[in-house]
Amino acid sequence: MAPRGASETGDPLLLTPGPLTTSAAVKQAMVHDWGSRDAEFIRINKMVLDSIVHLAGAEGTHVTVPVQGSGTFAVEAMITTFVPRTGKLLVLINGAYGQRAKKIAEIAGRVVVTHETPEDTPPDLAAIEKLLAGDKAITHVFAVHCETTSGILNPIGEIAALVARQGRRLLVDSMSAFGAIEIDAHKVPYDALAASSNKCLEGVPGLGFVVCRKDALAQCKGNATTLVLDLHDQAEGFAKTGQYRFTPPIHVIVALGKAIEEHAAEGGVAGRGGRYRSNAKILIDGMRGMGFRTLLPDALQAPIIITFHMPTDPRFVFQRFYDGLKDRGYVIYPGKLTVADSFRMGCIGRLNSEHMNGALAAVREVLDEMRVSNGGPALAAE
Repeated sequence: MAPRGASETGDPLLLTPGPLTTSAAVKQAMVHDWGSRDAEFIRINKMVLDSIVHLAGAEGTHVTVPVQGSGTFAVEAMITTFVPRTGKLLVLINGAYGQRAKKIAEIAGRVVVTHETPEDTPPDLAAIEKLLAGDKAITHVFAVHCETTSGILNPIGEIAALVARQGRRLLVDSMSAFGAIEIDAHKVPYDALAASSNKCLEGVPGLGFVVCRKDALAQCKGNATTLVLDLHDQAEGFAKTGQYRFTPPIHVIVALGKAIEEHAAEGGVAGRGGRYRSNAKILIDGMRGMGFRTLLPDALQAPIIITFHMPTDPRFVFQRFYDGLKDRGYVIYPGKLTVADSFRMGCIGRLNSEHMNGALAAVREVLDEMRVSNGGPALAAE
């Protein structure tokens, strides 16, 4: 069967949380070789770093510090640079990425405490406030903006206000939200925010970055536990030379430069977020129309990735479902939950309403092949 779903370059469409479908122009940007000390590359890199600060609403107060590697590299750099060895980190957990942050901090030898809720439940703000009020040793709080495990949008503005009210410092993992869901640094106070090239900015994997409050970063000298993930040292190197300390992922950065140009042309955060919200509505409405049930209520759902309960019809076999969609040109993700058997479908990347409707048609075809009439979790085969 010839794939029906395909990007503008003929690749399967990635309905995933990243890596994701990129534009032809972003791919084309990578076909050239660049020297890391080439003046044009240095110009592009500066544009990328300055643009990220602009998208964060952080001009004048913050600086972008890039990290060679995936988003987790940036999160580890953020935690180990900003939390001093004598500090104590409160990690808010409602998914795998909060758990990962906890593990990073523990391996780095930081004292860690947690506030954990189920993957479909936001943090309990009153409990967090009580925890901070009762433990003055806590210096920093780590929160995930959009937890990709479930697709839940955590109340980052309220968390930031609470942390500031208690006189503590906030670190944000905005990996799956930055570029599509507003987080203005002058409205949401934080010391550092981590994200990456291959999510809502629609670049390719290979560059993480941390938007750092300048006066907070200046206090971080000597905190880092590794040379390569030392954001203070990386920032000092840029200030002195405008260059990376170690070999940068040049093709990734040039591609991100093109992706940021496309992001601006689409209307920035508002435009990109608007397309994703439209994609999410089409997907959710269409899947619910076939009986599928979303994990999250609409009020908690970010327009990034949608988690669906598995159908209970015994004729539904996830591997056949996955393979049938892939054969038609649509790649989805298995679930990552402990609270429910599930799968996930993403709304981000170079996807539009036509792609989402095509994916829904493919879902219907694959269900028909399996003789599954309803995707609901409460119905069994007749």
